[in-house]
Amino acid sequence: MHNAAALRREILSEGVTPLIGVFDMFSASVAAKHYNGLFVSGFGFAASHYGLPDIGFIAWPDMVAFVQRLRLAFPRHHLLVDIDDGYVDPEVACHVVEHLEAIGASGVILEDQQRPRRCGHVDGKRILPLEEYLEKLDLVLRTRRDLVVVARTDAGEEEEILRRAEALARTDADVVLVDGVRSVEWIGRVREVIGDKPLLFNQIAGGKSPRISLPELTELGVDVAIYSTPCLFAAQEAMESAMLELKREDGRLPAMTEGAVGVKESLALLEKNISRHHPRGVVPAPAPEPSSGSRV
Repeated sequence: MHNAAALRREILSEGVTPLIGVFDMFSASVAAKHYNGLFVSGFGFAASHYGLPDIGFIAWPDMVAFVQRLRLAFPRHHLLVDIDDGYVDPEVACHVVEHLEAIGASGVILEDQQRPRRCGHVDGKRILPLEEYLEKLDLVLRTRRDLVVVARTDAGEEEEILRRAEALARTDADVVLVDGVRSVEWIGRVREVIGDKPLLFNQIAGGKSPRISLPELTELGVDVAIYSTPCLFAAQEAMESAMLELKREDGRLPAMTEGAVGVKESLALLEKNISRHHPRGVVPAPAPEPSSGSRV
């Protein structure tokens, strides 16, 4: 239960809590060196686990198994998990929440989309009637024991965005997320209608939302920032570059230069995840890593 409490405390303290989107154990290993909060991105997981876009292919047992591996390797990090629409049915959503809480997840994000679902930063999204989503959300909130719950709306019409944000702020959800916010002005408008409820902002490269620094988000009254795909997109770009170079060199590997990654460097990263290297006894609340991983 300490995992949810630690994340909740950090969200409620001053500044913005950054959570970095990871798509597999290796990307999480890299991100965990720099930040103390990880976001289990549906976009990244669908791409990594299935090689498919994030439009509803994820099976909840696969997601639960992934989070269990993450928690074993990273016992002190915040783990916020994207559970999409709760995998359609409210009872399934509650079952997944119970599983995730039992294995040590810190929190979940539950959206108001209906199937077929879409990434929050693309067109074509359809949303549930508000009352239907609120019933699902209420059931999840009554099921969780201490898990942080982020209530997310994917509404696109201006009036509906504000109506839903205000309704979500009146629930017992810990945090509100309006995905695909298109401007700084709209962050301010959402902040105004949700009152004192913590606000989450989602940034994704090439998405609909503006690029905003953590100090700027602090000034706007944002409490949590998730970065869904920096690891995934960086990996795609780097792998594409590596394959092109290998082809240009007729299959000859590049020379090892200073700062390059080889067998030694990769093993050094992975060995930190073995449980015998973790502190024994009661796991303390996550301690911030160097300045890049601290709240701003």
